[in-house]
Amino acid sequence: VHQSKLDFFCKLGYGKQDICKVLENLGQEALEDDVLKELIRTGSKPQALESQAQPSALKLVPRGSSSTTPGSKWLGEGESDSSDCLRPIVIDGSNVAMSHGNKEVFSCWGIQLAVDWFRERGHTYIKVFVPLWRKEPPRQESPIADQHILEELEKQSILVYTPSRKVKGKRVVCYDDRYIVKVAYEKDGVIVSNDNYRDLQNENPEWKWFIEQRLLMYSFVSNRFMPPDDPLGRHGPTLNNFLSKKPVLPEPKWQPCPYGKKCTYGNKCKFYHPERPHQAQLSVADELRAKLNAPLSMGKEEE
Repeated sequence: VHQSKLDFFCKLGYGKQDICKVLENLGQEALEDDVLKELIRTGSKPQALESQAQPSALKLVPRGSSSTTPGSKWLGEGESDSSDCLRPIVIDGSNVAMSHGNKEVFSCWGIQLAVDWFRERGHTYIKVFVPLWRKEPPRQESPIADQHILEELEKQSILVYTPSRKVKGKRVVCYDDRYIVKVAYEKDGVIVSNDNYRDLQNENPEWKWFIEQRLLMYSFVSNRFMPPDDPLGRHGPTLNNFLSKKPVLPEPKWQPCPYGKKCTYGNKCKFYHPERPHQAQLSVADELRAKLNAPLSMGKEEE
């Protein structure tokens, strides 16, 4: 009987110590109602009520949201969304390195400058393609500067070596440009190079359109990697829209009317009139009719 009552009140959420004290005071044959009254009188509460009475830890919720998810989860989602909005970057390592070395030295520091520039913008997918024979010790006909940077980028899974081998003393090199265009095309990313890849454009018509629309040119100014603000020309998208999957359209900028208040075109005028921002642009005849009707209606009301 004692065990059955103990199990019953434990299921209700009361502690074993409180139940045993009440049973000792009232006796083992006490009714369940009496035991329950005594538990309430002594002030013992079920564990569920105690947890509700205790103040719960405050949870950060984004402003303007009714969700109860913690703020840390929302911050993580925001970070993933911001990185997902940016296009993958595929860098032509040989082109960038030779450009930084004034076409005389394979400067690995130029590759590092380009990678750091895209990292600072928030790009998470960055791949650099370099021929495998650049791992070999530098020669007089092909000097290399800061070769240790290639090893560091390879450890970070950013640098990818295109295969090459020696057959009967001659080096057989795979075409690294094909790797660059193929990966960028499959990832729907951006190619960073000053090369036009004309041979690959003629090889594949789909690659032709992709190279024309997704090729990002650049310049080095005093060890500073600088892509243009208008990658596709003066009337093309901005650099931010070019590098993002979801471009932001600029707000239309209205050019003010050169005639100002003296304009006689009315609603046919294509320019902006700041003196009437909340009024419909009426023609001159409609404006005159409106002015004539206003005093007539006022006179009728007075009569």
